[in-house]
Amino acid sequence: MTSPAPNIHRDIPRIRQLDEAAINRIAAGEVVERPASAVKELVENAIDAGAHRIEVAYAQGGKGLIRVTDDGWGMAAEDLPLALSRHATSKIDGSDLLDIRSFGFRGEALPSLGAVGRLTIPSRREGAEAVRIAVTGGAPGPVTPAALNRGTVVELRDLFFATPARLKFLRSDRAEAQAIGDVVRRLSLAEPLVGFTLRDVSDGGEGRVLFRADAGTGDLFDALYGRVVSVLGRDFAENALRIEAERDGFALTGFAALPTYSRGAAVAQFFFVNGRPVRDKQLLGALRAAYMDVLSRDRHPAAALFIDCDPHLVDVNVHPAKAEVRFREPGIVRGLIVSALRHALAGAGHRASSTVAGATLGAMRPEPSGPPRVYQMDRPSPRALSMSHAAQAPATPFEAPSQAPPEAPLAEGFADPSARFEAAEPAPGAEALPLGAARAQLHENYIIAQTERGMVIVDQHAAHERLVYERLKRQMAERGVAAQALLIPEIVELSEGDIARLMEHEADLTRMGLTVEPFGPGAIAVRETPALLGEVDAGALIRDILDELADQGDSQTLQARLDAILSRVACHGSIRSGRRMRADEMNALLREMEATPLSGQCNHGRPTYVELRLSDIERLFGRT
Repeated sequence: MTSPAPNIHRDIPRIRQLDEAAINRIAAGEVVERPASAVKELVENAIDAGAHRIEVAYAQGGKGLIRVTDDGWGMAAEDLPLALSRHATSKIDGSDLLDIRSFGFRGEALPSLGAVGRLTIPSRREGAEAVRIAVTGGAPGPVTPAALNRGTVVELRDLFFATPARLKFLRSDRAEAQAIGDVVRRLSLAEPLVGFTLRDVSDGGEGRVLFRADAGTGDLFDALYGRVVSVLGRDFAENALRIEAERDGFALTGFAALPTYSRGAAVAQFFFVNGRPVRDKQLLGALRAAYMDVLSRDRHPAAALFIDCDPHLVDVNVHPAKAEVRFREPGIVRGLIVSALRHALAGAGHRASSTVAGATLGAMRPEPSGPPRVYQMDRPSPRALSMSHAAQAPATPFEAPSQAPPEAPLAEGFADPSARFEAAEPAPGAEALPLGAARAQLHENYIIAQTERGMVIVDQHAAHERLVYERLKRQMAERGVAAQALLIPEIVELSEGDIARLMEHEADLTRMGLTVEPFGPGAIAVRETPALLGEVDAGALIRDILDELADQGDSQTLQARLDAILSRVACHGSIRSGRRMRADEMNALLREMEATPLSGQCNHGRPTYVELRLSDIERLFGRT
């Protein structure tokens, strides 16, 4: 920084051709960032080779050893030396770089790995003898006979021994092992019909099996469901919605979790494009936009989504590690994701995550102090239940007993009762409905309802807030967003590129009450703003919208601000905590929740009710 030209030598530099070893080490810097990158390349090669079972073993977080074994087609003796040459591949012929239907296609992985580590590859093609080749620091050895039944074993030892400076930038063995596990799980989701095994052999021998996923059977959705259970857990699978949608040549399938099954970080978001795992910010932004109305900013949705299309509609050759893609029509893909997920969430109605009830039961269980005691108790018969209900029912004014016992005073030290029961005859069959029949109100905030399978506890304020919010949104959609004209249009100076980008979305902005138009070179005029927002800094709003357009190709800023206003209005206009509700009001609230989409969570993503099954309640009291 102190020299006038830090990148220019005193002598005029000469252009020279780098040797093959240096070229491969440079390529390895792009392809092999860390041990997990090497695992990704080798597992993708195994999948492309038609493998049905793949085993990954590593030692010292992949720094000491990475071994990938598959039962694929294998390679013949004449193929092995060619496989270690740069840009030699069996997956494309080079005539059409957009018609790519495999994971790999550049032919860089094996020569790059051989340039920075000690690489050994025994392989056997069906009908041929097994052969082996070794590469150390980019120098290949001769092809020799080997012992192998079928497939290929790629063994990489001492990663980055040829470039020791790279080793200093690697993280701890545990962190690198975690990254390897994430890669294997992500690739196993992409191929549910292939079996995967992951082992840690740092201590020698067979090692420890860290992950195993057997090859799926049945149709693709059944196999995918089983793989989702293995990778994301049964809780996710039980609280996920099945997604199937198509639009203009793009098909979207997979599973997306309910809003109440949200995560504290974006660790359970998986996207696959034509079977390839990607971490594309536009796809992640579309996922976030779909859940925008049902999650707070500090919560993240969970989903495993697959986008399939003609290979010519997507370019996968835009990132060194093929982690990002570029669609020919990104707006169609974003719209497909947002609309399909919102439709599925709306179709879920009042459904909330079962993990909420699990957490509730967990909080209610006492700490174990010994072996659990099980009480054998018979369930009462229907006749005994009806007699018990009749005996406990409050007496009516016309049936008052002649000698009613005096009401016993509360014992000293007990507070006033916090629960209130109001006798009411629920509608016939109310208990058979999803949210049952209201039976009581606790602390003037929680409704207790009885269902056929157990009981439901409803947060009356959160539930009514969601109902009012959905009602306001419907009214805004039907009547449009009212706009307020500015007495003096606000002039916002922008670059020509920003103006062009903004005017592409002029119709959408106008529909939402924001009217803009060009105002000479380098500026726009804001003539109307949404009336709901009141007094607004139009310049700041426009720049926020442009930032989101530049980052994600679409903007939800204005919609989010309008929804935030509606949410605040709904909060102030809903039933407050502390209000006593009559039985008919409580039942009416339950029925409206059942008929309203997204009523299972409030405007901030928190659950509006918890359902406890009778079997779980009985287990709490040792009745099973």
